Amino acid sequence: MDKPKNITEYINTAPEVAQPKLWELLEILRKAAPGAEENLKWGQPALSYQWILFQFAGFKKHVGLYPHPDVVKAFQDRLTEYKTSSSTIQFPLDKPLPSDLIYEIAVFRVRESKEKGVKWM
Repeated sequence: MDKPKNITEYINTAPEVAQPKLWELLEILRKAAPGAEENLKWGQPALSYQWILFQFAGFKKHVGLYPHPDVVKAFQDRLTEYKTSSSTIQFPLDKPLPSDLIYEIAVFRVRESKEKGVKWM
């Protein structure tokens, strides 16, 4: 199978169980970053202005959101029920996405990118 060339192809070739959550995640990120460029970076969907704001990906048991490490750190108290690393947040597929929280995270990342010039890792 050919590698996906855009976000739509990526989502359509992701594990079927993850696809609805990926579409939902993309819509949340689009609302938080209107006009952001959408493409693939390192094989994963990414939204960017001057530099990458965040990436995301789908797996068999979760969808991952990859904002800047500063973002994960800023929201760590609100992410205790999710698996995280320094720059990753995993949302399990068997639970609803926390849409409001994801939107807040994305807006925070957009703001820090624009106002503080915080570039991708």
